[in-house]
Amino acid sequence: MRKPEKKEWNAIINCDSQFDHVFYYAVKTTGIFCRPSCKSKTPKFENVVIFKSRDEAIEAGFRPCKRCKSGGARVPDEEWVLDIKRYVRLNLSEPLTLNEIAAYCHGSESHLHRTFKKVTGETIHHFVVHQKITFAKELLQNKNLEVQQVAEKVGFQNAAQFATLFKKKTGRSPSKYRNEVLK
Repeated sequence: MRKPEKKEWNAIINCDSQFDHVFYYAVKTTGIFCRPSCKSKTPKFENVVIFKSRDEAIEAGFRPCKRCKSGGARVPDEEWVLDIKRYVRLNLSEPLTLNEIAAYCHGSESHLHRTFKKVTGETIHHFVVHQKITFAKELLQNKNLEVQQVAEKVGFQNAAQFATLFKKKTGRSPSKYRNEVLK
């Protein structure tokens, strides 16, 4: 496992199939490894590591990509959903649109939506909102954080929008929730 060299990085950003089976690249933030020709969203350079073989990537704890089938076979839906959940939990401060999640988790929006609902019984949107509200509840227990700061930490630029959603999901405003919890 090492950082990509210039020619490898160029192969990744250009989706160059000439390098397929020459090396595989993994993305630390998603836990997924791909072929250089993968059409998924280009990862950040600092998150990429290179492997000589798919076996090396798997041994290092990375999962094959569903889009480019880097493992030689289709990844089971349950494993992919675990990757999706992990990505969401690690990126709660981001807006997390379906498009963004699908791009980072190497699948199409419609397939991600269908698969997530089939495996979990809930939509990806519901899961994301639940995770953000749960995280917000934890953050609201810190009386030194203003509601605006909590909103930003859970991916909302607008505190009013956050407060509306929080109240809809919990029945209380963020401030009221904080007052009740900190009594």
